[in-house]
Amino acid sequence: MQLWQPAYIGIGSNLNDPRAQVLRAFGALESLERTRLIARSRLYASSPLGPVAQPDYVNAVAGLLTQLEPQVLLAALRAIESSFGRPPERERWGPRVLDLDLLVQGRVQLATADLTLPHPGIVARNFVLYPLSDIAPELEIPGLGRVAELGSRVDAAGIRPLEP
Repeated sequence: MQLWQPAYIGIGSNLNDPRAQVLRAFGALESLERTRLIARSRLYASSPLGPVAQPDYVNAVAGLLTQLEPQVLLAALRAIESSFGRPPERERWGPRVLDLDLLVQGRVQLATADLTLPHPGIVARNFVLYPLSDIAPELEIPGLGRVAELGSRVDAAGIRPLEP
């Protein structure tokens, strides 16, 4: 029997009623086998990254307990994205109906062709650190530091909470 591990999922959408897509994503994460949704952050509006002109994003973070291995959890996240209408080919920095990123899973440090843990963008992205701070400010991200500390180092430009 696989042990339960905490995992944190970054959620983002900027197409087809992004707020509704993020809320639906929480529901989809609740339905994953051998996984429990135990925490959800507030929703945030954030400016898009990169050179592609597109609408603002709605972002959040989900806290899970899971018995799934990281690669299996990643595959489940990709299946959810697909069920929401996201095409398998991903335009870098492009608009998205749904983006699910496996940010951290337990103490796992991993670098494969399709998965790096912890997620390499965590330390620079306010749209990840702010919602992650809502639910796990004391979380120690392997090799990077504590969430609250990392969050205090990123600029708040382009992000605002959508709910109290």
